[in-house]
Amino acid sequence: MVEIRQEFIEQAMQLTRNAEVLPNGFEELAAKLQHAHDTNTPLRVKLGMDPTRPDLHLGHTVVMRKLREFQKLGHKIVLIVGGATAMIGDPSGKSETRPALTKEQVEENAKTYFEQMSKVLDISDAEVVNNADWLHKMSFTELLQLAGKVTVAQMMTRDDFAKRYSEGKPIAIHEFFYPLMQAYDSVAIDSDIELGGTDQRFNTLLGRDIQSAYGKKYPQLVMMLPLLEGTDGVVKMSKTYPEHCISLTDSPKDMFGKLMSIPDTLITRYYSLLTDVSQEELVKMDEQIASNSINPRDIKMKLAYMITEEYHGKEGADKAQEDFINVVSNKGIPDDIESVKIDSDGVNILDLLVRLGFVQSKGEAKRLMQGGGVKLDGEKLSDMSFMVKPNMDMVLQAGKRKFAKLV
Repeated sequence: MVEIRQEFIEQAMQLTRNAEVLPNGFEELAAKLQHAHDTNTPLRVKLGMDPTRPDLHLGHTVVMRKLREFQKLGHKIVLIVGGATAMIGDPSGKSETRPALTKEQVEENAKTYFEQMSKVLDISDAEVVNNADWLHKMSFTELLQLAGKVTVAQMMTRDDFAKRYSEGKPIAIHEFFYPLMQAYDSVAIDSDIELGGTDQRFNTLLGRDIQSAYGKKYPQLVMMLPLLEGTDGVVKMSKTYPEHCISLTDSPKDMFGKLMSIPDTLITRYYSLLTDVSQEELVKMDEQIASNSINPRDIKMKLAYMITEEYHGKEGADKAQEDFINVVSNKGIPDDIESVKIDSDGVNILDLLVRLGFVQSKGEAKRLMQGGGVKLDGEKLSDMSFMVKPNMDMVLQAGKRKFAKLV
């Protein structure tokens, strides 16, 4: 057995911060790193992305930041746009069959992905491919040969499939093909390492099995990254819950404000997953918060500034911080809120919230009102049939950061 040099042990230990490496931990990663160096063959590090929605959020950047670490060490990042897999939809963690996307929807959603990713990665130095280029060209015979490399029993070890089966919920045959197709991507691009969130454990490990079945002597390692909680501190960050999601397309003001709204219990987790703050600094923060020697708000303010600056620059972060401080000093109401003229017939409060862009749907508006998140002149509004009339001269507030002057 080849002895692993200290340089690559240290590299592996740094790369595995916040990550779980399967199947054999950082030692196998260190061996791969050393072999890549000694043979002058950069590792091929895979990330698959199904463009099911047009924008990315901070939760996505946890994996992207790890890719950047590999990129800085000189390894090749391979970004796979799921042109074929997105048309099925990943069933991971789902309690029912996901609706398939059309080719046009996939293409439309993919347009902004790389512009957003370029805020984290050097896209110009990445290899970008679309799995439709090989999956759509497979013959029926080739597809059957791929399917023959996995048993139904293997598929049923997935928690979501097993749960649905035990509950008598339908599992469509095509859903079995999603993990197969994602696994075959690893064969097609000859990946050495695949990154994914912890909900991708089955899919990424299947990639190892399929690579072995197709003759790869040293199949890929799998690196699992945590799923970042949304601003509620409970549910993973997702566009399914826009009120708790921090998108890369959010304005600096909204990004800063949302980061300031996270629970204190998430402060060091956000620092750990979304910044380069050292482990020693994280430990110090935890100790300071636990001993009440520092106001958690001050640490959170620094966090909000750091992340907003990364995605919007210093000018955007400065203005967002200034706006936030002004709102706090004015008891929650900004100086420069927009005036909205109400038509003579008036408008239902749910429709107005949607019209102003404060929420994306009436359903979201209802949930916000039920949670006490809609106020008129500081008073909570719960009547969903409330009609907003002209000349009310009141301040409408939705959540903690969205305001309008009703005139």
